[in-house]
Amino acid sequence: MTTTTYDRNKSTTMKALVYHGPNKLALEDRPRPTIIEATDAIVRITTTTLCGTDLHILKGDVPSVSDGRILGHEGVGIVEEVGSSVLNFHKGDKVLISLITSCGRCSFCKKGMYSHCREGGWLLGNSIDGTQAEYVRIPYADTGLYRLPAEVDDEAAVMLSCNLPTGMECGTLSGQVKPGDVVAIIGAGPVGLCVLLTAQLYSPAEIIMIDLDDNRLEAARSFGATKTINSADGKAAQKVMALTEGAGVDVAIEAVGIGPTFDLCQAIIAPGGHIANVGVHGKPVELHLEKLWGANITLTTRLVDAGSTPMLLRMVESGHLDAKKLVSHHFDLIDILKAYDTFANAAKQQAVKVVIKNAIAGN
Repeated sequence: MTTTTYDRNKSTTMKALVYHGPNKLALEDRPRPTIIEATDAIVRITTTTLCGTDLHILKGDVPSVSDGRILGHEGVGIVEEVGSSVLNFHKGDKVLISLITSCGRCSFCKKGMYSHCREGGWLLGNSIDGTQAEYVRIPYADTGLYRLPAEVDDEAAVMLSCNLPTGMECGTLSGQVKPGDVVAIIGAGPVGLCVLLTAQLYSPAEIIMIDLDDNRLEAARSFGATKTINSADGKAAQKVMALTEGAGVDVAIEAVGIGPTFDLCQAIIAPGGHIANVGVHGKPVELHLEKLWGANITLTTRLVDAGSTPMLLRMVESGHLDAKKLVSHHFDLIDILKAYDTFANAAKQQAVKVVIKNAIAGN
């Protein structure tokens, strides 16, 4: 990992975090983005953050991300410029950036499957340059941005770019959490904790959080988990079955993205239960149909569509959802490589969610 010297006089350049292949990142001077299509907006980033998906990219698990890509798909900022066809936003608007780009017109968008938009989907920090920079170009700005009230804190708002809608849609809603359910969430990282926060909206009887990191399990308890299990001893399945008197859980939510955690979901699910996969899997996993074929199990996979973002934003604005408590560490953009090191070593650094402020441009 390397850094370069910042020259404030280069008004046409900006600082950006650039991916150069597995385990290779650099903070570089890059050209500032410009309007390409009439539906674009240019946003000056004030606050961004790191996602577990960024760590998967760094490990080489997401082959669609090419050498030279600016990473990041989460952000809050100020609109600097809009294309001639942008109707809902103007220069100076404070906005939340959605990780999902959607044209709003194609067959998938009309079905509410914005993540599969024929012109968009998950583009930022994937197939186009992302938000871990001073500026970012947002395609289809009218559907990819949300105006933020001045009183909404940037650090709370940035959790709505990806983690909270992902936890809500891919975990809580796909798992069909309902009143009285026993829910197990495997993975107490930021997305797992967002599943925990949103699952409580549906009044489950128990929420069991499972992880290897005692610090994150402690955070889970403070966020509302009724029971926690450290899975380091390899006996998490036995412990869950003991807690449920051998019945298993009604909903098992995989929020890590590796084989052993997916296996754990299969081992603890009750007949008629729901397994909701949230984690980003870079390698194949084994589906134990020899055990599950007659158990009436529902297994879901999905990308976040961010259709829940307006509702979640209202909850944050009203104070009914405290998203800012996910934040554990703060960095300036110039120190983003340190932020990656901290986030990648979450257990050692006691990190949950790291926030990056764009202090370079005087934000």
